[in-house]
Amino acid sequence: MLMSTQANRYAYQLLDARAQAQLMPPLSAQSPLSIADSYDIIRCIMDVRIAQGETLAGRKIGFANRKIWSKYGQQEPISMPIWTPVFNETVRFTEDNRGIQSLLGAQQPRIGPELVFKLGSTPAPDATMEELAQCIEWMAHAFEIVTCPFPDWKFEMADSIAAFGLHGALIVGEPKILSEASRRSLGEVLANASLSLSCGDELRSAGFGSDVLGSPLHALWHLHQLLNQQPQFSGLAAGEIITTGTWTDVCPIKPGETWTSAFSGLSLPGLTISFV
Repeated sequence: MLMSTQANRYAYQLLDARAQAQLMPPLSAQSPLSIADSYDIIRCIMDVRIAQGETLAGRKIGFANRKIWSKYGQQEPISMPIWTPVFNETVRFTEDNRGIQSLLGAQQPRIGPELVFKLGSTPAPDATMEELAQCIEWMAHAFEIVTCPFPDWKFEMADSIAAFGLHGALIVGEPKILSEASRRSLGEVLANASLSLSCGDELRSAGFGSDVLGSPLHALWHLHQLLNQQPQFSGLAAGEIITTGTWTDVCPIKPGETWTSAFSGLSLPGLTISFV
């Protein structure tokens, strides 16, 4: 277990590396780091960012896609989803599902296509997935720009949690308000949907909603359950935006590229984002 002073020291190291757009060795290379330690570091980072005037927007679920677990982790592969707080300062909404995004200062940026939920009401601590669906106000397609302060994207799972859950920015498309009928079938509809991700005219990746812990709705329920076990953090609440995990492996991006996505089996428009 980390001493609070050590957790704070790691928090400031990560914040400084991000501010300076510099890479740093994984924390686990400096000393043993447990999953619990990494969430203590996240708690410290939250306190610093809130004290500096940033506003909490919601949460990001990372590594919800089981198909990519074996590709990450040095000593051991990723074995479970993670989460991190998301602040308003890293969230933006597109106009007409198109946008331009600067990559200035982004550490080894990659792109992941996701589904985002906005909670309209606060779920009960023991909410079922069906009850959780009733709490969702709208859903939207989004691109998450993930970044990594560790050279060559090599890290352990605890490192990835501490490093902002690898969250860089969230670009959200047009929200779709959910009807009562759509909430009842939401998990199944999302599980059966598929998505393609292209750079220019080249298909780069594709995936299914079922790859995200069976369904993005199940990923949301998993986060809800995890937060119930972490008393140092508040539970999910009305008004939060939750990004539920990439449908494909994340792909490296660079300025000058334009990326597009398209759904099949889901009535959400794709996104088109150009990077500068």
